[in-house]
Amino acid sequence: MRGSPVDAADGLFTRAPLCCAAVREDVVMIELEVLQADITELEVDAITNAANTQLKHGGGVAAAIARAGGPEVQRESNQKAPIGLGDAVETTAGDMPARYVIHAATMELGGPTSAEIITRATRSTLAKADELGCRSLALVAFGTGVGNFPIEDAARLMVDAVRQHKPRTLGRVVFAVRGDHAERAFRAAAQA
Repeated sequence: MRGSPVDAADGLFTRAPLCCAAVREDVVMIELEVLQADITELEVDAITNAANTQLKHGGGVAAAIARAGGPEVQRESNQKAPIGLGDAVETTAGDMPARYVIHAATMELGGPTSAEIITRATRSTLAKADELGCRSLALVAFGTGVGNFPIEDAARLMVDAVRQHKPRTLGRVVFAVRGDHAERAFRAAAQA
């Protein structure tokens, strides 16, 4: 299912929300969406960065976030680094529409990642979003870039972590992915 195109800095991305909210009075469910989107342009309370433990934003999504947010993103990151694997810290989002960037350490600088680290980083990110009072959060595919983790596995781990999370304020999570393969992987995980 495809939605209407939305302009982004480097091309067109489709917005085809996938909503997976269940209705049960005794359980608060988080609405899930999967979008091909530039995370730096999303209007949510917080966006995420799959960071290294040193919070150096030299390449990939991290560099795009640092460029879009301005120098304050890296400056605040330098003040909070280093962080432990699987931990999450927030910085300003600077010039981006979001209020915060939540940086989750999915690997050491230049190193690989694992299922355990991706799960822990996702849980830490969700907890940090609730701590900050966020109602909406955009997640990138943790560990699938420099970390070289299989996209299908990352999607399953991250969707499972969101489903298991007991939110205080968080009501909506957007998986902001790049490319058809990533979109299919996250849609399949969300529909499972």
